[in-house]
Amino acid sequence: MGVKELEFDSKVVLVTGGSRGLGKDIAISFARRGAKVIICGRKQENLDRAAGDFSKEGLKVVTINAHIAKPDQVSSMFAQIDKQFGRLDVLVNNVGMNILTASVADADVGLWDKIIEVNLKGTFLVSRSAVQLMRSSGGGKIVNISSIAARRAAPGMGIYCIAKAGVEMLTKVMAAELAKENINVNAVAPCMVKTQFSQPFWGNEELANEIIKTIPKGRIGETRDVVGAVMFLASELAEFVTGEVVTVDGGAMAI
Repeated sequence: MGVKELEFDSKVVLVTGGSRGLGKDIAISFARRGAKVIICGRKQENLDRAAGDFSKEGLKVVTINAHIAKPDQVSSMFAQIDKQFGRLDVLVNNVGMNILTASVADADVGLWDKIIEVNLKGTFLVSRSAVQLMRSSGGGKIVNISSIAARRAAPGMGIYCIAKAGVEMLTKVMAAELAKENINVNAVAPCMVKTQFSQPFWGNEELANEIIKTIPKGRIGETRDVVGAVMFLASELAEFVTGEVVTVDGGAMAI
């Protein structure tokens, strides 16, 4: 990944949920490649910890405390980005939430609202604001983090599956609407990735072994597996790629 087209010198990049896990690894990867990186999150202590990790590598990052499903906080975040940078070249919609439920039919309405709000509404709100900045600077790239759960129903994860299916259709619709404005919109759909987010699954040895049986590559995904796909879709190599969902699942969807 050392080719020139995978460098992001002076590009302004926003990664939502970039204070930990997959989001942080994506954000650090952009910073290593020369980008001016912004991360947002709801907990200041996580943002501060992430900033420290950037600093250890001699990298800079701008942190913004914001709830991406709250319109006023999203507007405030983008006003800050516009004031400080005057542009946005890449948006990675990484924030996600999954709370296990017995079934969709028995789910509490408040739980439905919460999962849909964070995964789908938040992606919409942030993308909408990002487009305004991208238009003013001649284009940009939006990469949404989806999941194979968007296309494979999973008991106990039904609302999450539905939300991520919505993210994939949002990706396609926005790609079609914005293509002529030089704004590419794509998504990456991983299988389970070993992060704190999914620890209840892979942290259980018996359950982890059952999951691994469904993945031809014979292991649970690592953040590095997803980072590569995000870098590609955000780069000059993907100028003619839009409306696509890149599946990163070790072959799980092939069987």
